Amino acid sequence: MAVIRLMLVDDHAVVREGYRRLLERREDLCIVAEAASAAEALEAFRRDEPDVVVLDLALPDMGGVELIGRLRQRRSDTRILAFSMHGDPLFAAQAMKAGALGYVTKSSEPEVLVKAVYSVAARQRTLSPDIAPRLAVALLDERDDPLRALTPREFEILRMLVAGHSHAAIAGALFLSPKTVQNCHYQIKAKLGARNDIDLARIAAPLAPRD
Repeated sequence: MAVIRLMLVDDHAVVREGYRRLLERREDLCIVAEAASAAEALEAFRRDEPDVVVLDLALPDMGGVELIGRLRQRRSDTRILAFSMHGDPLFAAQAMKAGALGYVTKSSEPEVLVKAVYSVAARQRTLSPDIAPRLAVALLDERDDPLRALTPREFEILRMLVAGHSHAAIAGALFLSPKTVQNCHYQIKAKLGARNDIDLARIAAPLAPRD
């Protein structure tokens, strides 16, 4: 029996412990690494070489969408499952665009997460039942949603701008230069047709942090 080696990435230790207990009930699932931030995840990924990465999108340093891209840069065949509180299909679409094979919401039943891990390990795309219909409708909707046009990098920078982070803070979190972040800020406004930052905040309202 082949054992699937997993890495869990979530900034809450109690949450990670819950995942561990759930997943390690299966004899062929083994947690080989855990990380509480993107920086820890990148180091653990290099050190432990997991088969599947299960990661939250809300991390204290760089966001999960950016982390997905970084992991894929390090190993193009990396199998990633996003496990997030965000039920907005925009987050699922960006995670998949960045390279995740699956997206499961944290409101899903435990067995949905387990099945998704197996699907992603088999290199199959998977979505939790609560997000799949909404994502399909969003992708087929004829109304133009400008946020869908953003690249994963632009999406992550905009998310951090909306959360109130400065160019310098974003640059530090994403390992970019402040000038690069500033240029991306201008590009995002141009792509979204925002006349100023107030207009940008209105357009980007779906990305605003939720309590």
